[in-house]
Amino acid sequence: MRLVLAGGGTYGHVGPLLATARELARRGDLELRAVGTAEGIEAELVPAAGMELVVIPRAPLPRRPGAYALRFPALWRRAVKSAGQLLSEFEPQAVVGFGGYVATPVYRAAAKAGVPIVVHEANARPGLANRWGAARAAGVAVAFAGTELPGAKLVGMPLRAQLARPDRDALRPEAQELLGLAPDRPTLLVAGGSLGAVGLNRAAAAAAPALLAAGAQVLHLAGRGKAEAVRTAVADLDGAEHYHVLEYLDRMELALAAADLAVGRAGAGTVSELACAGLPSVLVPLPVGNGEQRFNAAALVGAGGAELVADVDFPDWAAANLTELLFDQDRLAAMAKAAATVAIADGAERLADLIEEVVRG
Repeated sequence: MRLVLAGGGTYGHVGPLLATARELARRGDLELRAVGTAEGIEAELVPAAGMELVVIPRAPLPRRPGAYALRFPALWRRAVKSAGQLLSEFEPQAVVGFGGYVATPVYRAAAKAGVPIVVHEANARPGLANRWGAARAAGVAVAFAGTELPGAKLVGMPLRAQLARPDRDALRPEAQELLGLAPDRPTLLVAGGSLGAVGLNRAAAAAAPALLAAGAQVLHLAGRGKAEAVRTAVADLDGAEHYHVLEYLDRMELALAAADLAVGRAGAGTVSELACAGLPSVLVPLPVGNGEQRFNAAALVGAGGAELVADVDFPDWAAANLTELLFDQDRLAAMAKAAATVAIADGAERLADLIEEVVRG
């Protein structure tokens, strides 16, 4: 097969793209081109995975009137033209889009060229790019039941095998050793996503004195460029040596294996990884955008696998409840069991099946 995969901006778009590419490559002969921008996280992750990244101009849709809105039509035409040139030269059998503004010009170029489109929507509430693409798609896949797109098929979230089917108990000793964690201390994982979350970082640091005094340890993935602020905030605390701060962790399965409880946003990838890991969590949806994170969390929260806390309430909630929850082994065990009931471990396989169906016609 010859395929163009389009998605970028955050790991929530790039992660499923890479997982799907791996599954397709495992099945047989495959030629791929991934499309992204020079500014997105895909510029680092796609080449690191051994794939060629074709860069197109950045042209996000304007949210409000202003100088950028006036420049947008020219940027949009350039992006569509660049995507069209790739399709003309590479002649793919299908375009697979994972959302984000980089996908929209690729969808537009594919529709003009008559190339079949497959859309994967990671969020429970679709973004504008995938709503546009789905209306013209030969196949539509969604990560969460109830996502409103025409002809949607539930496939779940494509994840790396280590995240889709983790053996947390077997990996835990290795994870503790590699991350410098004490085996005899309950572990709280704080992770705000690949870009981090300043509000979560501050609230976790504020809750640190109580956590450390109770005998806990924290693994805090603060996000690109945000780790130093957290280190500074906890540096003088008693037990600060048990508060471990990293910017980012390539092997997220280590963090999930080492943790007893996770705190994070409710991005589609995060929710899916927590469910597959059977890891209890406290989810604090990002309070911007179209509110998709609250809907992403719905099934996991409804099953009892996670607590949902509003962003504005989280600092007070963390101070009052986080330490107690981390040390409540019976409740964490019940939450872990509940989380696993909503997991979809074969998302990459299901999406690859759909892509093959579209290519076969």
